[in-house]
Amino acid sequence: MNADLLLWLSVLIFLVAMLYASVGHAGASGYIAVMSLLSLSPEFIRPTALTLNILVASLGTWQFARAGHFSWRTFWPFAALAPLTAFVGGYLALPAQVFKVIIGGVLLFSAWQLLVRIHVEQAARLPRVPVALATGAALGLLSGLTGTGGGIFLTPLLLLMGWATPKTAAAVSALFILMNSTTGLIGNVVSTGRFPDFALPLLLAAGVGGLAGAHFGSHRASSRAIKALLAAVLVVAGIKLLLF
Repeated sequence: MNADLLLWLSVLIFLVAMLYASVGHAGASGYIAVMSLLSLSPEFIRPTALTLNILVASLGTWQFARAGHFSWRTFWPFAALAPLTAFVGGYLALPAQVFKVIIGGVLLFSAWQLLVRIHVEQAARLPRVPVALATGAALGLLSGLTGTGGGIFLTPLLLLMGWATPKTAAAVSALFILMNSTTGLIGNVVSTGRFPDFALPLLLAAGVGGLAGAHFGSHRASSRAIKALLAAVLVVAGIKLLLF
């Protein structure tokens, strides 16, 4: 990778990490879109995105938990089965293009729904445990298949179903992403027999951007701002799935 390409990639990774981390996400779908636009190889893109995800999700988990937004009661049923299914998804090949188009469309629809309901405030009501377990398992599989941490699926679902407040959804999603990214990366390494090659500037860019974004989202952003930022993230993720 030449110096100019590395510089541009680092700047874009920084911006993606900052945006995504503000809503408890880690940026994998954005990293994949950026690296695809720059014509990097698929063998480099998927594991690198997961590696950056692990770093940014760790920072997001720390920031949102430190600010008091994390709820173990909300988190555990969604997370119980997700790492296992994320490993399976990471081991398998990417799904067919039709599948990606459907998921991309769902994300764009979710973004629209969040914007329509941006002024709606409602008390959170947790789903029954079997429902949360099944949902988490399905989202874990999706995260592994798409090379993401699953937050782009979990956060809007928590909000649109009324299962969590915006900042609790962000906090829960950050740790959910961390777990799934880790097991998804392990599944990818087992499948390919290779650990990802990555450049230190990319880690630094993702780390600084992720820390800044997570601090803003956990300490300064309002609930409406979280919803608006999440809608922007979902648009990026949806377009990525539709085009790449």
